[in-house]
Amino acid sequence: MKSLLATLALTTALTLPGLAMARTVTLTTTLNSYGGPGAYLAYYVTDASGAYVGSLWMAGGKSKYYQHLRDWYAATGGDLGQINGITGASVGSGRSLEISMDLADTLFDAGYTLHIDSAVEDMRESPNEIAVPLTTAGAGQAVPGRRYIASFTYQ
Repeated sequence: MKSLLATLALTTALTLPGLAMARTVTLTTTLNSYGGPGAYLAYYVTDASGAYVGSLWMAGGKSKYYQHLRDWYAATGGDLGQINGITGASVGSGRSLEISMDLADTLFDAGYTLHIDSAVEDMRESPNEIAVPLTTAGAGQAVPGRRYIASFTYQ
């Protein structure tokens, strides 16, 4: 019951701050061909001061690897309740992941930043591989990653 309430509170915090309208946003992440196993990706949001707001998605199903998503893990204290119901499979080398979700309009043009941490088994971690301000002007603009992610867009 506690994790259900935490999930409900998180979903509400990210989709309805101030009882605002929400919009459907599609996050598209394309990975480089790095020649290793599937990547784990943690998608999360911070506010204008850099404080953790909430998790949006976790790609990768084995929780023993979540500690390698270093910045996400530090922000959440490794709390698996942050990702209940928003977890999918890891993403293979050279593949793309497309996720659609409702995000509150108040998250855009208000200083919020979307982050993606990535890690691949037996390869280097890439904390904060993507950090992109959530702005209406940034929608549809491809952002390159630093290691495993070739490009990321939101629309």
